[in-house]
Amino acid sequence: MFKKILYPTDFSDVAHSALDFIIRLKDAGAKEVVILHVIDKGNFDAIARYATKDILEIEKNLEERAMAEIAPIGERLQKKGFKIKILISRAVPFMEILRVEEKEKVSAIVIGSHGASNIAEIFLGSVSEKVIRRAKTPVLVIR
Repeated sequence: MFKKILYPTDFSDVAHSALDFIIRLKDAGAKEVVILHVIDKGNFDAIARYATKDILEIEKNLEERAMAEIAPIGERLQKKGFKIKILISRAVPFMEILRVEEKEKVSAIVIGSHGASNIAEIFLGSVSEKVIRRAKTPVLVIR
């Protein structure tokens, strides 16, 4: 049923719970996982405004840290028999998730109910809520 899954992650505990759920979907026919980490463009732009370091160096460091966190996730999924694709981008998170959903033609999105920035989400609306409202494919929200 869900052959190709989009797994957006911010590396929070809830995102790790979503990963555990994806692994269980293997028995239901899931074959491929697109692992997506989005460096929030809004946060990045704010950092860039006040940074004393070279902005390209900051961006490179953020991407390297994201890849260091995403690599073990990819390895874990590959060991479970999934084909994986890793994407790291700098964008508005919910918009990038929806763009990748369409571009990759996924059959489902598995996302944590809330991410690492809970307080901001209370005021601004959570990424998962925005994805749920706009996604064209089923969205499985894991608490």
